[in-house]
Amino acid sequence: MDESPVTEERGFKLIKAYISKMPSLSTTLSKVLEVCNAPDASPNDLNRVISLDPVLTGSVLRLINSAYYSLPCKVTSSTRAIILLGLNTVKNLALSTSVLESLGSRKVFKVLSMDDFWAHSICVAVTAKSLAAIKDVPRTQREEYFVCGLLHDLGKIPLNNYLSDGYLRALESCRSEQGPPLNEAENAVFGFDHCLVGKMITEKWGLGQTIIDSLAYHHNPDDANEESSEFVTIVSLANTFANSLAIGSAGDHVPEDSLITYLLDKAGVSQSSLTDLRENVLDDIEKAKVFLQFGKRG
Repeated sequence: MDESPVTEERGFKLIKAYISKMPSLSTTLSKVLEVCNAPDASPNDLNRVISLDPVLTGSVLRLINSAYYSLPCKVTSSTRAIILLGLNTVKNLALSTSVLESLGSRKVFKVLSMDDFWAHSICVAVTAKSLAAIKDVPRTQREEYFVCGLLHDLGKIPLNNYLSDGYLRALESCRSEQGPPLNEAENAVFGFDHCLVGKMITEKWGLGQTIIDSLAYHHNPDDANEESSEFVTIVSLANTFANSLAIGSAGDHVPEDSLITYLLDKAGVSQSSLTDLRENVLDDIEKAKVFLQFGKRG
């Protein structure tokens, strides 16, 4: 817990110092991102990179052979796995694994429940990907929605770890009757919120504007720039829907119906389509938990 009262200025300095000391993402991930961002990249190009990292190679094979994909025959070749998964899925698997290795251990969860936090995150990830399918987003791009949903609340982890006394106050405030949303409670206590912290982390890691904007604006999609507005709105709707299902928790309210209605309209998704997602989301959450096994530590 915090050893002395934390002013807004001191709190921000503590978080800023923490982020500046965070290690860069792995060399393997940097090479994976470089290969996958090349317009003429092939599965063989990516395989040459991941084959140098036995852990990542094992993760790719475990993923392709997991219940998440339910293939009829076991895949033993990493190149074949990359072909079946697609470059974007392997990129996001590598990214998720690297981030979870950096921020996924139980010891950093001093106020929030780690298990509830990641259950909520998986629910948002699965819902965001399902909403992308409803919007006819190309299949190769849907995993980007999944990874943004999985990582959207990363900024809460340093806050509940390094400013835990204040974070407990914020959580208690938003749990009270007529209490504010958690990001507003964070602003009231610290003068900044988890959205800004998430933005700072993803900027340090150079994760690309779509992920940065998803973490920065998922509570305020109207503030996102035009290029990422639709993407951020889908993540915001997925987050709101996940909170309404109360699967896990990252400390947020069960949303008001008016918020869901507004986000549905902004995203161009019908209420019936969202309702129809419920059973599929519940099934897919169990399958998608395989992503947490690759990087989250106890």
